[in-house]
Amino acid sequence: MSRRAPRRPGSELAPGYELLEHLNRSRAFDVYDCWSAERECRCVVKALRPDRLRDLGARRRLLAEGRLLERLRHPGVVRCYETLSAPEPLVVMETLTGETLAHLVDRRRRPLSARELAILGLQLAAAIGYLHRLGYVHLDLKPSNIVAEAGRAKLIDLGIARRPGRARAGVGTWCYMAPEQARGGQVGEAADAWGIGVVLWEAACGDTPFSDEAVEYPQLVHRAPPLGSRRRLPAALAGAVDGCLEPNPASRPSLVELRAALEPVAGTRG
Repeated sequence: MSRRAPRRPGSELAPGYELLEHLNRSRAFDVYDCWSAERECRCVVKALRPDRLRDLGARRRLLAEGRLLERLRHPGVVRCYETLSAPEPLVVMETLTGETLAHLVDRRRRPLSARELAILGLQLAAAIGYLHRLGYVHLDLKPSNIVAEAGRAKLIDLGIARRPGRARAGVGTWCYMAPEQARGGQVGEAADAWGIGVVLWEAACGDTPFSDEAVEYPQLVHRAPPLGSRRRLPAALAGAVDGCLEPNPASRPSLVELRAALEPVAGTRG
């Protein structure tokens, strides 16, 4: 398959959407900074890569993500303005002015404090709990899919969100997915508890607990090191994160239990 370059600034992705800048590229999609003539503001547009326009699977996934985002009304989830199916599939979202959690963790000299970690966990649990109540699981929680904006964590990518049930092996991001995702099988709300745990562990320590590239899926071979072995943190916080990273989904805390453990550390509700 040819690797065509992203579309150039100044072109139109769709009527009324002028491309300003290419922001990111994944296996199937490009993300652009665009100007919306209708709204008279910038917006973020997710589109198929030019070399994937005939990929029917990618087309279906993009449209499904956009339609799900349109249904979501939560301060912890990026707002979707509209989903277009013609002349090609596009998902039009609000522009966020913050930075990804991955970038924030990388640039800070000091790691997030215990209170900041607890608040982050509460905000993620609130957004993910809302998604669960609508009957979906996220399955791709990671620092690069979270934007920190004005003290609020926002999810920006629901590309593989789906109904709970049997899933193909390896659908997700290799060092962040829960063991049941990596091996394939039944995935449910516990997989997102794992995702929150991995995000909090990385935000606390600056790296992922599963970085062993010598094996395909390190989470199937190793347990996460106890968070307390890497940082001195309140026992309730460290224990909650360790619990989220239990290999057995049935042993992980529910989001209600996770919030109960984090609220005293945060000193507030998320």
